[in-house]
Amino acid sequence: MVMYQHRKKRFDAVDLDPYGCPSIFLDGAVQCLANGGLLLVTATDMAVLAGNSPETCFVKYGAVSLKSKACHEIALRILLQHIAAHAGRYGRYIVPLLSVSVDFYIRVFVRIYTGQIKCKENTSNLGMIYQCTGCETMTIHPLGMKKLNAGCKLPVGPPVDQLCKFCRYKHHMGGPIWLGPLHDQAFVKQLLDSIETLELATSKRLIGVLSVIGEELDTPLYYVLDRLMSIVRCDTPSMVKFRSGLLNAGYNVSFSHANKLSIKTNAPAEIVWNVVKAWEKMHPAKREKLGKESPALAILTAQPTIEISFDLHPAANPESRKLHMQRFQVNPTANWGPGARSTTIVDPREKTSKRQRNQNKHKKKHQHISPSDSPPPKQQKSNV
Repeated sequence: MVMYQHRKKRFDAVDLDPYGCPSIFLDGAVQCLANGGLLLVTATDMAVLAGNSPETCFVKYGAVSLKSKACHEIALRILLQHIAAHAGRYGRYIVPLLSVSVDFYIRVFVRIYTGQIKCKENTSNLGMIYQCTGCETMTIHPLGMKKLNAGCKLPVGPPVDQLCKFCRYKHHMGGPIWLGPLHDQAFVKQLLDSIETLELATSKRLIGVLSVIGEELDTPLYYVLDRLMSIVRCDTPSMVKFRSGLLNAGYNVSFSHANKLSIKTNAPAEIVWNVVKAWEKMHPAKREKLGKESPALAILTAQPTIEISFDLHPAANPESRKLHMQRFQVNPTANWGPGARSTTIVDPREKTSKRQRNQNKHKKKHQHISPSDSPPPKQQKSNV
């Protein structure tokens, strides 16, 4: 209500931190912010955003989530597209400053601006995901393509065939998701510089996470090393070796702050699978144990298209890793996560727990009616 009352006299910043989905607050939030105002949004319903309930995700966020090793980044991009959709209804658009997946929630920091032309161009920042059900390769399909002048044109597609070209399995489709940048690297650097001058209890963790974010490539989604090698039933190489294979092939690679075994790269999926096949050639998998229709056999029997070298590349080990920064937080206890929703009763007369109130509920319901309350017996009709 407060946000709707300030659509003329607007705020400079709004922070939404609800328990669960923030969707119901976004409509008012994008209207009550001044031009260039800061919107901070937290979402804790990660089970929905991470693919456990795609139909629920569509109801809450207007997008279908997918089960994927990159689910945390997909969650961030679903939330950003949802904010962009709310802003677009009022001729406004978003510019993400920082988007983080940490612990059991995601949090985004975006600026809200007014501008019809930019709103229309945001179509090119949205897209669908095609995920193979066999090898889990993900392909992006933008909803629009930028013109040389203002505006967007319709894309051509789909970018995949009915069956995956690597393993001949079908695809699942999810989205739409945000395809634009997750972070403003200039803002991240300023934030990092300011934190280094402060003495905070969590300074080491903040510096570590922001350092990884500062190294992230501006490329949607990522692979996970152990999952790639699990698909082809092969021994897992070291992270430095695998990164060197991609770098020596002429592509860039980085970590994602959302997963310590992530491989974020601008290399096409074909090159990534070439690196996997090159490693498997050096450390053969037991192909006789692979099923005839398994994704692993289809991938490994295909001929590689380029030569891959695993010689150590100078950029294979990033600075944040060399300096042993606290980049990824370890859970303090087993099964650590969000607590249950608060059930505190404010009224002292209602302090009796639900369990106590419901004691003998069924017994009371089925108590025998006393003889005085029973209806009189029906009289039998006489035959006279």
